[in-house]
Amino acid sequence: MNNFNRLDLNLLVTLDTLLAERNVTRAAERLNLSQPSVSVQLAKLREAFNDPLLLPAQRGMRPTARADELREPLREALQALGRAVAPTRPFDPAEATTTWRVAAADYAESAILLPALARLRAEAPHTRLAVVEAVPSRMARQLENSEVDLFFHTSVGAAPGLHHRVLFHERYVLAGRAGHPRLKRRPTLAQFCALEHVVVSLGGGGFAGPTDEALARQGLTRRVVLSVPHFLFMMSALAGTDMVAMLPERLARGAAGLRIIEAPLEVPGYEMAMLWHERKHRDPGHRWLRERIAGSL
Repeated sequence: MNNFNRLDLNLLVTLDTLLAERNVTRAAERLNLSQPSVSVQLAKLREAFNDPLLLPAQRGMRPTARADELREPLREALQALGRAVAPTRPFDPAEATTTWRVAAADYAESAILLPALARLRAEAPHTRLAVVEAVPSRMARQLENSEVDLFFHTSVGAAPGLHHRVLFHERYVLAGRAGHPRLKRRPTLAQFCALEHVVVSLGGGGFAGPTDEALARQGLTRRVVLSVPHFLFMMSALAGTDMVAMLPERLARGAAGLRIIEAPLEVPGYEMAMLWHERKHRDPGHRWLRERIAGSL
């Protein structure tokens, strides 16, 4: 048919009703229209399809061969359209089979996802969760393209234009192995700078961070002897050596075999945030996931 653009949805609904009722009067009643209005629409349909579609019969009307061909595809198309525009159904976690994908560094895995995991499994047992590496430079693209549903990152450095919920404020503490001879008490600033330090460099290979910026404001430096890309490796290194590190408190408090004390200088902390795209903002399942994660902290 070459006149598809001349048809509107109302005409197709009328045709579907006419094919079901085979009577203009009954079709008009079902459509809550006048009989003349339905007759006008039938005339437009005949012109668009270049076919009479319905012919007078002894009782009502009889469909043409073309109308018989249209009946089932038209009904299926209208039913599919009805489902598409129907109000969003409430999310039922007990029955959901969603696979969620979230981007998180190992710190966010431990501090955010791990506390939420038991609750997610208990309330939504048929869902799946995929955790992928958080690469800040990919944040906006991954969220916009629905490659990931959520991205966990500090508020500073978050891509603009995203929805953003602060989950908590994090602070730094000084950590070393249990029994570390120089962490029996809080070190002086000079002693702190003389210790051998480990840093996490998410971009890889860096030897400076917020602690170094705080020291630089006082004209000081520290000995950074090891740079690693992950906190898990850092904590293993601390447990087996006399190196120390400035760790996020939430991560340090749950680490076995480490001694945690206050550092001799104030290092600014950071806000940890959950980020997502407008495309998923109103999705009931996505909203449920965000609330469960935030409520587990």
